[in-house]
Amino acid sequence: MVRILKPKIASKPPSGEGLVIVGCFAGEAPDGSRLPAELAAAAARAASRPAWRGTEGEVVWGSSPERPDRVLALHGLGRREDPESVRFGRWVERALSGALREGHRRVTLVVPAHPGTSGRAAAAYLLRRAALCGYRFDRYRAGEPKAPETAVSIVPPPGEDAVYRRARRIAEPVARAVVRARDLANTPPNVADPAWMASEARKLARRHGMKARVLGERELARRGMGGLLAVGGGSARPPRLVHLSWGTGERSVAVVGKGITFDTGGISIKPAKAMDEMKFDKSGACVALAVAQGVAELELPLRLDVYLPLAENMPDGEAYRPGDIVRCMNGKTVEVLNTDAEGRMVLADALALAAAAEPDDLIDFATLTGACVVALGHHGAGLFSADEGLAAELLEASEASRERLWRLPLWPEFRADMEGRHAEIKNSGGRWGGACTAAAFLSHFVDGAGRWAHIDIAGTAYVGSAESGPFGATGYGVALALTWLLKESGRL
Repeated sequence: MVRILKPKIASKPPSGEGLVIVGCFAGEAPDGSRLPAELAAAAARAASRPAWRGTEGEVVWGSSPERPDRVLALHGLGRREDPESVRFGRWVERALSGALREGHRRVTLVVPAHPGTSGRAAAAYLLRRAALCGYRFDRYRAGEPKAPETAVSIVPPPGEDAVYRRARRIAEPVARAVVRARDLANTPPNVADPAWMASEARKLARRHGMKARVLGERELARRGMGGLLAVGGGSARPPRLVHLSWGTGERSVAVVGKGITFDTGGISIKPAKAMDEMKFDKSGACVALAVAQGVAELELPLRLDVYLPLAENMPDGEAYRPGDIVRCMNGKTVEVLNTDAEGRMVLADALALAAAAEPDDLIDFATLTGACVVALGHHGAGLFSADEGLAAELLEASEASRERLWRLPLWPEFRADMEGRHAEIKNSGGRWGGACTAAAFLSHFVDGAGRWAHIDIAGTAYVGSAESGPFGATGYGVALALTWLLKESGRL
């Protein structure tokens, strides 16, 4: 199983045989300044072919008569003025993944100069994408052939060698954290139940010197966590709440992640089509746990608390019902209109617990609403925050990490839409503005926290069977959160 690649930073392609991949913009000659003379000539010959246009995804092959053991691939990057910086990450992943599939043992990627490839944030992004391009989740595939070891070198744009070397020290721990999130989310629900997730959290805590506490049903009841108990009540696999804490810095940050290990929808049961993908409804918890790993490995100067509300939403005789009224940890009563709006129920208790410790910042990640997918598709996550400063910081981290966020409103009308008929609030605001009303619901449970942001990753947490790309978890949100914390710590 390929975990992460560890590209070396080189000022020119290493000597000897191997594949050299050169990026080239449409309408421009390839930059041969960092290539040996024979490879620079081969790149120029490849670009002079009549069919070459340099459009994104275009590839033409070349070689040098003097060095038949060196193979050159010229890759089109589209127009230089195209503002979409994520295309460079797509190129890195496409180029290196293809080289791995073809069995190349030595690969060099020559990165052209551009604002989207220069600077520490851009370098960290490209190196992270390079590290992750060989990821596969094949733990349950017997007899899977072992992938050959591949030596990968990255030749940065001219003048960026030192920047890329420094960025590598950031990119590799972030990539390992993304792998952690993907592995957890991809693990099937007959294995990854609440108890298993809690066990994995304890293992992580032991490895990285964190404190870990796991609350079972009795303690959840003692604390009045009716939302989490209601959702988990229909399953033979009882709910858990995990609390990890790390660090002694002055600044305190809490991260909460929705951990529905499998979501049938409960009594308001989902259609059968693609229900297998509901193992990914724990992705928020997987992101939060991976963030804890990344913060510890990067040794960021802050106090981090991570909360994972874990439950399986099943429809048996003990399951909660539409029409029930549930009391959550902070005393708020919730009228249940739809048992498939379960994520906000478990988050309510976890957010209330996190907010009670009065952190400076409180962030939650959740595959919360299909409405957010309708709004943004699979190309970005929804950001909700009433704090302008925190929203600006997260949007800046989004630009740096290339994990897109789009800010959506938290207008007072959305809170009004969540008023209950026989309880203080209800757990579903209906069809219209569903991502916004869900965020408004969560806002009832964050009193005490300094600043709060909710990030809805429903459209980005995994690639489903109906979408293009390799099926499975993406770990979306890990790089965003770690980039935000790195920037706030002055490390990026």
